[in-house]
Amino acid sequence: MPKSAQPVKLKATLTKSTSGWYFLRFPAKIGLRFQTDARTRRVVCTLNDSHTFQCALLPNKEEFCIGVNKAVREKLGLEDGSVVNVKLEPDTSKYGAPMPAELKEVLKQDREGSRRFHALTSGKQRSLIYMIRSVKDIDRRIHVALIVVKHLEDNDGKVVDAKLYEETKRPY
Repeated sequence: MPKSAQPVKLKATLTKSTSGWYFLRFPAKIGLRFQTDARTRRVVCTLNDSHTFQCALLPNKEEFCIGVNKAVREKLGLEDGSVVNVKLEPDTSKYGAPMPAELKEVLKQDREGSRRFHALTSGKQRSLIYMIRSVKDIDRRIHVALIVVKHLEDNDGKVVDAKLYEETKRPY
């Protein structure tokens, strides 16, 4: 594994793909600097010195790219062709996403649930973290965190996406 990369500042042009997604594209030499393990390039990205988020540098032919969602584009006034100041830093966080306090507490209280959660791939962990973090109401976040841990118990430590989605709709 390469040494941890130093932060990189550069300009990139926001481009809309044929599928409708928006990306910032970087030369391969930039992406290769941020390899954190055999499969992932997690970075902390800051756009125009004002919006910071954790993401992955995604390989795309002879380059790497980062997706920029609608909320971020609107917040920063970006559109297809916008030139963006980008700062990339290695993401040294444990999960590659902020851990919701509610999930952290549930895992702290349920040793077996914590073991199952931490046995998942880092990508699955991030997906579950995102699912819980995206819930706006604190009571509902606690409810969804409990459902996720129970789901792992009921499914031998595996995530069954469609089933979990239905389970999270249950009233609390």
